Amino acid sequence: MKQSEIKELSIADLQEKLGALKKNYTDLKMAHAITPLENPLELRSLRKSVARIATELTKRELQ
Repeated sequence: MKQSEIKELSIADLQEKLGALKKNYTDLKMAHAITPLENPLELRSLRKSVARIATELTKRELQ
């Protein structure tokens, strides 16, 4: 997700999206441990998306 898309979402949407992305990341990580993924860069992009959303949530809590 792009930062501009993240800024438009509400806090509830961000929390829901964060949970879904974390679950997806964990599933992909486990699948990669068993058999290598076709595109292992998916893990990196998911991890960065999780970090972006978590950062936006923290930023909104502090305001």
